[in-house]
This record gives sequence, C-alpha cells and structure tokens, in this order.
Amino acid sequence: MTTNPPTTSSPALLPQRPRLLSPRGWLAVLTAILVVAVLVPVLNLLVPAGNPLHLSDYLVGLVGKIMCYAICALAMDLIWGYTGILSLGHGLFFALGGYAMGMYLMRQIGRDGNYQSDLPDFMVFLDWKTLPWHWALSDSFWFQMAMVLVMPGLLAYVFGFFAFRSRIKGVYFSIITQALTYAAMLLFFRNETGFGGNNGFTDFKRILGISATAPSTRMTLFVITGLVLVGFYLMAKWIVASKFGRVLQAIRDAESRVMFTGYDPLAYKLGIWVLSALMCGVAGALYVPQVGIINPGEMSPAASIEIAIWAAVGGRATLIGPIVGAFFVNGAKSWFTQVFPEFWLYFLGALFIAVTLFLPDGIVGLFKSKKGEKQS
Repeated sequence: MTTNPPTTSSPALLPQRPRLLSPRGWLAVLTAILVVAVLVPVLNLLVPAGNPLHLSDYLVGLVGKIMCYAICALAMDLIWGYTGILSLGHGLFFALGGYAMGMYLMRQIGRDGNYQSDLPDFMVFLDWKTLPWHWALSDSFWFQMAMVLVMPGLLAYVFGFFAFRSRIKGVYFSIITQALTYAAMLLFFRNETGFGGNNGFTDFKRILGISATAPSTRMTLFVITGLVLVGFYLMAKWIVASKFGRVLQAIRDAESRVMFTGYDPLAYKLGIWVLSALMCGVAGALYVPQVGIINPGEMSPAASIEIAIWAAVGGRATLIGPIVGAFFVNGAKSWFTQVFPEFWLYFLGALFIAVTLFLPDGIVGLFKSKKGEKQS
C-alpha cells in the first residue's frame, strides 16, 4: 500500500511562529496596564492624602520619570543586547525629543512669563526681537510632536548610515557616539543657538491649553508614559521573535557569516539603530512635561553611559531586564542622593563592577538561574 507524501501545506511542515508572550506573560502585561491606568490614578487622585494607601505626587512623578528612563533602556537593549552595538550617545536622542517638546511648552507660556512677552523669557533676556527661524512652527503641538520623531530619527539615520557603511564597530563606534553627544551638548550650551543655553527650558505653564501642573494633567502624562512603555515592550518582543530579530542576533554573534549568506547587515543595523533613537526621542518628550525642565545636561556623556548601565544591571538581551535595571538603579539613586548624597557615585561604580564580575546576565539572569536550579 502506498501513501501520498505530505504536501507543503501540511501543518506539520509549516514553520511554527514563536509566540509573542506566554499566557503568564500576557497576564503580567495586563496587570501592568491595570496598575498604571487604574490603580495608581485611584490611589493618587481619589484616596485622601492622610490615608496609608495614598500615593504622593512625588512618588508618582518619580515613577513617571523612571518609566521614561526605562524606555531608553529598552531601546539600548535592542541595539546592544540583540545587535551587539554599544552606543554611548543615546542621551542625545533623548534630549532632542525633550527639546522638541520643550519648545512647544515654552510657546504655551505666552505672556505669563516674567517679562510678559510673546517671546520666551530667555530670548527677552538676551535682547532677541523675533523668534529664530527654527521656532517658526513651535506653537503647533502636532508639528512639534512630529519633530520629536524627525529630529532624532534623521540624525540617527545620517550618522548610522555613514558609520555602518564604513564598518565602524566595537569600541570605536562607542567612542564616536560619545563624541557626537558631547559636541551636541557644547552646541546647545551656546546662547546663540536659541535653546536656552545653560538653563535650557523650564517654568512650563500649559500643554494643549491645560495647566501643566494640575494633578489630572500629571496623572494623564503618567498613564500615557506607562502605556507607551508597555507598547514599546510588546513591539520589541515582536521584533526579537521575528525574522528581522533573528538576523539582528546573527549579526551580533557573527556578522561576517551573515554577509556570506547574502544578507546586508547595513540595512538591518541601520533600521534598529533608527528605531532605538525614535524610542529615546519619545521618552524625552514624555519626560520633559513631567519633570518640568530640559537642559544640555541631558546630553552629557555620563547620562548616556547610565543608559548602558541600566541595561547591563538588569540583564542584556532580555527586554524586561533593562526595564528592571532602570527602576533598580534610579530607585537606588533617588534614595542615596537623599540619605547619602556623597556616596551615590561610589555605589553606582561598585554596582556596575559587581554586576560585570558576578552577574554577567544581570538581575534577571540571576532569577532565571535560580529558577533553573529549582526545576532541576
């Protein structure tokens, strides 16, 4: 008796698509959404201040700020953990997104500034008579939101194209990104550039005609930030599980072999590089109205190095690890700078050394190893 061979449409021969998340993972995502969008607003806005369950405005603002940092750490994981590209300049993309949002917020002040002028206060102080050309459409919310993506994305594309085409990699690429960030910081420190110089932008009044300091506005920004973080996490999971993500990991492990198999590493590296810059730009735009200030200090080399530290401490190539690392490091920073401000930098250095020597897979890797030991 003969049997017909299975056709190519047989389910047994079709490639199985990896699941985006396990049922437990989807439950964790749903829980995070409920906490961000329901539980925190209720505990902050509806529970009275004297109640033990009340969440203070300070705590909400701190967590909102750290969630912005977590988006940057997630972006770092995509290019470093999964593609093998260590950037020490992602603080620049974060700051560019923040400045794009800050320009709009400065225009929203109107005549409520100290000088009661249509120009931002720092321009009046510098005796400027008119807005510079790059401020022409800064009073348009949607135009500036486009600039949040256009400016970091365009800079990342131009820089990445020439760097990757020249096959600059490793420590040389890291040094060049840090030099780019430092040069941009020096440029923004200059008063004639029209970005507020050393002081940057601050004293925001309104956003979309609504008070920027109102509790409801701050909570709305908190919820949006949390949902964007969850959305970026799901997007990153999808990318990593896709063919695109598998090629990125192959480039990380053996780029020359990827080239010999017919793939063009330039397109893949440039694509994920620009995407990570866009993520940092969005994080900067969400950061500015919650913190209330943006200045060239966000472009300092130290700020970019910290992003890499968050990813390393949490665990590279895990996606959730950099998020955990951002919360752990910045939570510790908030506590140390209040209780032992003079020891914070020593703690950060010791933490990074300890993780490098004893936890190469980060905090998440430690929990995974313990879970594996229990199962065995």
